[in-house]
Amino acid sequence: MKLSPRDAPGYFARPEADRTGILIYGGDAMRVALRRQEVVKAIVGPEGEAEMRLTRMSGSDLKKDGASVGDAMKAQGFFPGPRVVVVEDVTENQAAPVLTALEDWAPGDAHLVVTAGSLKAASKLRKAFEGHRNAYAVGIYDDPPSRAEIDAALRAAGLTNVPADAMRDIEALARALDPGDFRQTVEKLGLYKHGDPAALTGADIAAIATGSVEAEIDDVLNVVAEARASEIGPVLARLQAQGIQAVALCIGALRHFRMLYTVASAPGGAQEGIGRLRPPVFGPRRDRVMRQAGQWGAARLEDAVSLLTDTDLALRSAGRTAPDMALVERAFIRLAMMGGRR
Repeated sequence: MKLSPRDAPGYFARPEADRTGILIYGGDAMRVALRRQEVVKAIVGPEGEAEMRLTRMSGSDLKKDGASVGDAMKAQGFFPGPRVVVVEDVTENQAAPVLTALEDWAPGDAHLVVTAGSLKAASKLRKAFEGHRNAYAVGIYDDPPSRAEIDAALRAAGLTNVPADAMRDIEALARALDPGDFRQTVEKLGLYKHGDPAALTGADIAAIATGSVEAEIDDVLNVVAEARASEIGPVLARLQAQGIQAVALCIGALRHFRMLYTVASAPGGAQEGIGRLRPPVFGPRRDRVMRQAGQWGAARLEDAVSLLTDTDLALRSAGRTAPDMALVERAFIRLAMMGGRR
């Protein structure tokens, strides 16, 4: 039977143990693996593997011993409780032993969980599970997680009663990250705010989610965008002493001002623009970006991007005579002066 995208999250969380099994397929191996992990844990529980109620094998193992999957499904373990046989990364060429085990299943046998990559509608494996009266097939696609899936991830991390503003940032994070990274981030948030999830803020999310952001470079970019020209020299001197290169500063500035332009030029206004940003920005940084974009306006931001593009080209030119950092400092001061005009 086909399992619809609407019904799939509920089944993964509460699978029917008396079913023959499920085929989970899709082009994103991480998404498929996370769903496989979820359904297996729901059936056998956290101690299933330790109690030898979980058997794992790969599609390539079936080439050596095609009967192994059927034998594992019928084998009785020492510990009581539901059992699962997982066969990962099955291809069409390895489908025959899986299909035989699927047809030979009887009540009391282990639950069969099969994963595969992208499968066409004509796939033997997919057709067998979709046509089976007691098994499911579900395709996992690259769509952003639904609100129900996000809520489930939050509950699993011990985060309930999340404030509306923080939930908005979490939803933006879910759209921007791949599923594995999103789940890890939510788990970190759960540890960070386990005692008081209702106090979760955008700043908390930013602190957890933006560890890769170059905070030192962000400092000078905010100085420039906020027209604090007198602070540019000292900040650049500090960054240069830390070994940060002029090219990195210019690339960071281009990225920052393009981000501001995206926000300022959105037809639906700044809120629509902030929703377009990838990766998303959160909490106080989001408010700061919106404020900077509003102060500059789309027209001046377009000029700023043009100035930075010219500076980047000059830095890469073999015929320049001025030192790299001097070129960047001059560009940043010009930008600050431009941003200070009303």
